[in-house]
Amino acid sequence: MDSIKIRSHVGKDGILHLDIPVEMPDTEIEVTVTIKRVTPQQRGWMPGFFEEVIGGWVGEPLERPEQGEYETREQLF
Repeated sequence: MDSIKIRSHVGKDGILHLDIPVEMPDTEIEVTVTIKRVTPQQRGWMPGFFEEVIGGWVGEPLERPEQGEYETREQLF
């Protein structure tokens, strides 16, 4: 028996799509799926990060200034 561990994302439709190569063509197999929610800490975010950062800007609204014209470069190939 082989064990494969993957981390995937469930879309807004609530459906998980799995594409797992098993390298056993034309073979009947049994698959067991265990679903476990991944916390932000398990993804590497510090505890409280989203509560402290998201929506944290309290200053004047940010504005992007005009970007100007880009230079035309000679083609390499």
